[in-house]
Amino acid sequence: MRVLHTADFHAGRSLRGFDRTPEVHEALIEIAGLARSERADVVLVSGDLFDTGNPSADAEHAVFDFFLRLRDAGVPSVVIAGNHDSAARLNSVTGLLGWVGVQVVAQPSANPAEMVRTVQTRGGESLVVGALPHLSERRLVKAADLLGGDTGAWRQKYREGMGFFLRRLGEGFRPGSVNMLMAHATLDGAVPSGSERTLQFDLTNSYTLSGLQLPAGAQYVALGHIHKPQQVGEAPPAYYSGSVIQLDFGEGGEKKQVNLVEVEAGRPARVHALPLASGRELRTIRVDLAQVEHRLGTLGSFTGLLKVVVRAPAGTALPGLKDRVLKLAPTTLAVDLDAAQDDLVTPDLKREGLSLLELYERYHREKRGELPSDLRAAFREADEAALLEEA
Repeated sequence: MRVLHTADFHAGRSLRGFDRTPEVHEALIEIAGLARSERADVVLVSGDLFDTGNPSADAEHAVFDFFLRLRDAGVPSVVIAGNHDSAARLNSVTGLLGWVGVQVVAQPSANPAEMVRTVQTRGGESLVVGALPHLSERRLVKAADLLGGDTGAWRQKYREGMGFFLRRLGEGFRPGSVNMLMAHATLDGAVPSGSERTLQFDLTNSYTLSGLQLPAGAQYVALGHIHKPQQVGEAPPAYYSGSVIQLDFGEGGEKKQVNLVEVEAGRPARVHALPLASGRELRTIRVDLAQVEHRLGTLGSFTGLLKVVVRAPAGTALPGLKDRVLKLAPTTLAVDLDAAQDDLVTPDLKREGLSLLELYERYHREKRGELPSDLRAAFREADEAALLEEA
């Protein structure tokens, strides 16, 4: 049996105002082509089909076109919802997707047996998938728990709740079938891409699973949530296939892939990485102010997307800097100022007596110059609204 594992499409992603959906669509067309050319029997999608719970029409087209292409190739699939997906929205189209060979598990069930799916392949083999969609920490760790325990206790309660589902899913495995687990979660030891940090996804403070909790009967564990492709467990073998394009500058330089898993009932799986060529390359360039023209002039025919970080002395006013950069490198999405100064690590004593707005003005001045009046007004309005809500 040949199973193709992919995840983390994030259709609808916008990077600094630039829509990445066409690139995601290109990658999904490439993956559907690989499913056909590699003679995949089944495709597993481990969550985060969309970047938001209310995706654009273009984002939905990209994802549903992918499933139609799989249908045309005669390849069924099993899909779970990720933390970026609207579980209710995906659940509402499970019937329609079923007509094109897609089995969707969008929401955890009180009866875990309902999350075990079976696929009969063209070769007459049977694949059993224990499919665990993203389960919010808030559903496992109640508010009352948060009020009365330390962080370690909360994480342990989360693990216990997830362990219940994982054990029950493992009970659904059958002798004589290929048995796999699919989940959208963080496993201990996973190495994040820079993008997860950018999205305030901090593994040091997150709720994680232990590899010891994975059902021993799983011949392959197909994971989603971490964007860097990697193996995170050997017994059973557990893999993140990663995102399908470089979604954020923190992923710049990462090679994207899908996993092709060759496996037979009762025998170890063989995993092959299939590289993806779709998506524009992301690159971050750090340059001294005096070297902007020279450094950007060496980019030549680079067609990817750029983030330019300009190092300048503290207090330097840089009107027109972004225009200078864009003239030299039109594919630049972000121009950030890296001011070398002691105030970037301002001691708490220096902050005494300053309002939140004054602190924000100082931050903006250090990073990008004077705070525009419209942005100042918007910040003040948001601050006042937060104070009212807190009161």
